[in-house]
Amino acid sequence: MKTQTNSAPDPAKAEPETVATASRASGPLPLSARVGLVILAAYAFVVILGPSLAPYSTGEIISVKAYSSQIEGAFLGTDALGRDLLSRMLHGARLTILLAFAATALGFVGGVVVGFAAAEIRGWFDDVITRLIDVFISIPPIMFALLVIAGIGSSIPSLVGIVAVVQAPRVARVARAVAMDISVFDFVEVARARGESIWSLLQREILPNSIRPLAADFGLRFTYSILYLAALSFLGLGIQPPESDWGGMVRENLVGLYFGALAALMPAAAIALLTVGINLVCDWLAGGRDSSRELLR
Repeated sequence: MKTQTNSAPDPAKAEPETVATASRASGPLPLSARVGLVILAAYAFVVILGPSLAPYSTGEIISVKAYSSQIEGAFLGTDALGRDLLSRMLHGARLTILLAFAATALGFVGGVVVGFAAAEIRGWFDDVITRLIDVFISIPPIMFALLVIAGIGSSIPSLVGIVAVVQAPRVARVARAVAMDISVFDFVEVARARGESIWSLLQREILPNSIRPLAADFGLRFTYSILYLAALSFLGLGIQPPESDWGGMVRENLVGLYFGALAALMPAAAIALLTVGINLVCDWLAGGRDSSRELLR
C-alpha cells in the first residue's frame, strides 16, 4: 500500500502568498536602484553615441596651450598636449567600458562553468580545482599583469585575457559556493535521483536559482575590471597612445593638478561615478528577494 506524501496545495493558503509575491515583483524600485540604473543608462548612451558626439578626434591638437579653458568649443578645456578633453573622454568611454565588460564576461563565463562543475562533480576534481583557485588568487594581479605584458606586450587582446584570467578564479570560488548551497535542496536531489545528467542539473536546476547572486557578483567584478584596467593604464601598461582611455588620461594629465587644472580629475570622476552606479544596482540585486524575477520579466 502506497502512502501519498504530496498533498494538493490549499487555495486559501496559496492565494495570499501569490498576491504578496506579485505585489513585491510589481512594486516600485528603491531610490538607490533607480539612481544606479539612470547612471548606467547614461553611460550606455555615451558608449553608443559618444564618439559621434565628440567635436574632435581623439588625437587632434586644437591648441598650443596645455590645460587651456579658453578654447571655443572645448567645454572642458584641453589636456597636457592641447587636445580637447571632452572629445578624449567621449572616445575613451567606449574603449574603457567595453574592454572591461568583455574581459569580465569572458572571465565570468569561465569561472561559473568551472565552479559549477567542481560543485557537482566533487571528489578529486573539486579538490584539484579548489587548490588551483587558491594558487591563482594568491598571485598579485598587478604582478601577474607585469609578467604577461613583459612577455607578449600590451594590446587589447592581451589586456582582455589578463583581466579574464584574474577574474575567473574568484568567480569560480563564488559560483562553487552558490552551487553547493543550492545542490542540497530537495528539488536537486529529486532530479539527481531521476538520473539526470550533470549538465542537465546545472542548466535546469542550479543555474536558474543562482541568477541573482551571480548577477550581483558580475556587477562587482565589472567594477573591479574597470578599476584594474584604469590602474594598468595609469602605470603605462594598459591602452597605449594615441588611443584614449580614462585611466591613461589621469596619468597624462596628472601634472596639471599643480597648475589647478581639472584635466586629471574629470576622467577619475567618470570612473568613480560609474563605480557608484554599478554598486547601487548590485546592492539592489543582492538585497532584493525577487530581483532576479524582475530582471527576467
